[in-house]
Amino acid sequence: MHSLIIFGASGDLTSRKLIPALYHLFLKKRLPLPLNIIGFSRTVMDDDEWRGKLSETTKEFAGSVFTEDSWASFAALVHYQAGDIGDAASFAALGSRLEALENSNPADRLYYLATAPQFYGPAAEQLGEAGLAAESPGASRRIVVEKPFGTDLDSAQKLNDSIHRHFDESQIYRIDHYLGKETVNNVLVLRFANAIFEPIWNRNYIDNIQITANEEVLIGRRAPYYETAGILRDMFQNHLLQILTFATMEPPARFDAKAIRDEKVKVLQSIRPLSEEEVIANSVRGQYRSYRDEPGVAKGSQTATYGAVRLFIDNWRWKDVPVFLRSGKGMSCRTTQIVINFRQPPHSLFAGKTPGFDPEGNRLLLQIQPAEGIQIHFMSKIPDTDMKIRNSELNFNFKNSFRGEMPDSYERLLLDALEGDASLFARNDEVEAAWRIIDPVQKTWDSGVMQDPEFYETGAMGPVQSERWMETFGQRWFDLCPMV
Repeated sequence: MHSLIIFGASGDLTSRKLIPALYHLFLKKRLPLPLNIIGFSRTVMDDDEWRGKLSETTKEFAGSVFTEDSWASFAALVHYQAGDIGDAASFAALGSRLEALENSNPADRLYYLATAPQFYGPAAEQLGEAGLAAESPGASRRIVVEKPFGTDLDSAQKLNDSIHRHFDESQIYRIDHYLGKETVNNVLVLRFANAIFEPIWNRNYIDNIQITANEEVLIGRRAPYYETAGILRDMFQNHLLQILTFATMEPPARFDAKAIRDEKVKVLQSIRPLSEEEVIANSVRGQYRSYRDEPGVAKGSQTATYGAVRLFIDNWRWKDVPVFLRSGKGMSCRTTQIVINFRQPPHSLFAGKTPGFDPEGNRLLLQIQPAEGIQIHFMSKIPDTDMKIRNSELNFNFKNSFRGEMPDSYERLLLDALEGDASLFARNDEVEAAWRIIDPVQKTWDSGVMQDPEFYETGAMGPVQSERWMETFGQRWFDLCPMV
């Protein structure tokens, strides 16, 4: 028997993502049954009231697969327990409710903290004090912690210490929804299941790597959070560094959680630390022009809504290969992608054959979202000409090759957490290593030693300074919004 307890049951994450993902898994007959799904929050309501609210939101967010009959079957798994994370009696009542639902049988329990970050530590503390964290044979106890996991290295270490007082590291699942995306997981398959890629996946053949995560949306109502976070905490410390590890890690000895996470940590620990002077030279920040007009944003705010950072991985595979990370809000399109730029051939037989055209190195584009796919850029001859050449492309698109919709990342992650597979969840040393990389950049940005964030217009590809910055390294951004 399994029980999934969602703290923050009345929040947006639960209604928009978690319940629709569980409903999809139910329709696919992938949920481990019997299963109890228990919502926990301060709002006072009974089981039927919560089921009614979830029926409306799931109909909106689950898409065309929603039917009243299938929802009725799924809703029978759903229960509600009103309570307060600051109240020990609420956790005693939760324990009694779980015992009743499980008929006092051994059951695996998964606690999902879909709450505001300030409640992560207190929730883990209350679970421990109530005896709800202790495992026994045939009855596992796991806890899923949403991002952000701390706001810097010090706060992350304190949060780790707080949760570790009651949960062993093996019980803790730090979630980053980017790692549940099919196309992120496909990076490992592309690299380690194809002999044509891995032999050239190194400093001898690759000139630079660019990882981009851009969004069209503006900050809007998220301003109170974003003013304290900014682009580095919001996107770099978690999403971008996680994608970087998948793109650059060594082949794990086995395809299991420990081996995969060991290799990811090795990458993060190999990233060259940046001094204040190096941060100034190796990063750019920007702010979309209307950001300071958003409600809740301080007048004269220096919070960056765009950032770019150049990093180096000091190991045998990647020594002196620059990795460029960038992310921005209010951009011209929504896209998350990895661009592998290969070196130019050592000698070109065709230089000058095509007037006005300079041959480029080959490029491998891994499109994470929204047009999930792979694109290879290479040189080819223009037909019916005297050895003139051009850029050509080979395309692979998931939607054209597989039937059905791409599953939401929370489906994969929830199922893995229920089944005890931690491969796609961050370990404590991984989180802390990521903060060690980002903290010096954030501290330098906050210190006032750099120029103010450059304004850029919404719908652009970021500040002009970012383009000039790339030119100083002899590089340019791959700036198209590829629909492969």
